[in-house]
Amino acid sequence: MSGPMNATAGLQISDVSISYGRRPVLQGLSLPPLIPGEVVTLAGPNAAGKSTLLRAIAGLARFSGTVTLDGQNLAQLSPPARARIIGFMPQTLPAGASLNVLETVITALRASGERNVTAPPETRAMAVLTRLGISHLALAGLDQLSGGQRQMVSLAQSIVRDPRLLLLDEPTSALDLARQVRLLSEVRRIAAEGRVVVTVLHDLALAARWSDRIAILHKGGLYAFGPPAEVVTPTMLAEVYRVEARVERCSRGHLMVQIDGEIPDPPKG
Repeated sequence: MSGPMNATAGLQISDVSISYGRRPVLQGLSLPPLIPGEVVTLAGPNAAGKSTLLRAIAGLARFSGTVTLDGQNLAQLSPPARARIIGFMPQTLPAGASLNVLETVITALRASGERNVTAPPETRAMAVLTRLGISHLALAGLDQLSGGQRQMVSLAQSIVRDPRLLLLDEPTSALDLARQVRLLSEVRRIAAEGRVVVTVLHDLALAARWSDRIAILHKGGLYAFGPPAEVVTPTMLAEVYRVEARVERCSRGHLMVQIDGEIPDPPKG
């Protein structure tokens, strides 16, 4: 991207706290600004609050603190207004849906209440399915799809409204290797078009390969944030994930994480 960056451009997450009942999940979490054109991955051990943070940004979980997108306070937007600027891809599509693929994407398009007189909803939905290489599934029912196909449909639903912010929760979990590359390549292109993309990934090597920056969440807060090579280190893996590991580069220069063993938790008391 070129040209000066507006000080309010992108996603700003400030002093965010989230609890489930009396159990705190995130406490006063703040991140550096997430800027248009980049892919940022949230990583960390189970129950670190990664998916919870995504849901809060999407307006699906209550939180305290401030989250703004290009200067707009997201908590103050109506659901249709939020749907126009945020695309959210959950880990799984709801089971038992009776709609076919094309109908689900059209439904997602209409959720924002937007009316585009230049292109019918069917045309816009088919264009997205074609972009993702799944147009042949347009008339298939969701209950006929594999887990990987359902995830690609979920991505179509999340990008059909052309959002300014794209949130992806474990987008590769049900995909084979080739489709992981297809999806993440598409995500990179989506970001390059000037959007902010935030994804949750468990595979740190995958995150390092496809992300511009990585945020490691740990113990309710931010442990580290920055380019993959600065964040994915043996020290971080030992302190956060409790494993002995080596971080090396392959013949093409990509980071590889080699796990050698588990580090026992220190005795209590």
